[in-house]
Amino acid sequence: MKKGIDYIGVSVCFACHDGNGNYLFAKRGKKARDENGKWEIPGGGVEVGESIEEALHRELKEELCVESKTFAFVGHREFIKTTESETRHWIVFLYLVEVDPNAVSIGEPEACDELCWSTLEKPPEPLHSAMLDDMALIQNYLHAKTDLL
Repeated sequence: MKKGIDYIGVSVCFACHDGNGNYLFAKRGKKARDENGKWEIPGGGVEVGESIEEALHRELKEELCVESKTFAFVGHREFIKTTESETRHWIVFLYLVEVDPNAVSIGEPEACDELCWSTLEKPPEPLHSAMLDDMALIQNYLHAKTDLL
């Protein structure tokens, strides 16, 4: 059985930033689940018996070979995509994570072809179909946080 296809998958995504307004984007590799060659923020599935935060830290190490300096829960979203051959359904927990940009590297070269730092206003293209929702969640979180100050 396949996560996200045969049953609803649960994943954690992380918008890594350098503390100066730059965000890390990953280009999906040939062996990624879908939308190969498109840019996204990294993430991965939560395993049975693992908390969301445990998955966040594990996936950061596996995918980007890095640990977080700070992290904050941004929000959650659903990702439902139907094609002629299947429907994918994921519940996604999104985090904003500060990392050392010099420590980041590709940990899963089969799933990720390239990394780049950019702003949310000028992300690399083409974007994964879920990225507009992710970027809106991040921007809403940042605006709400600024409004509280």
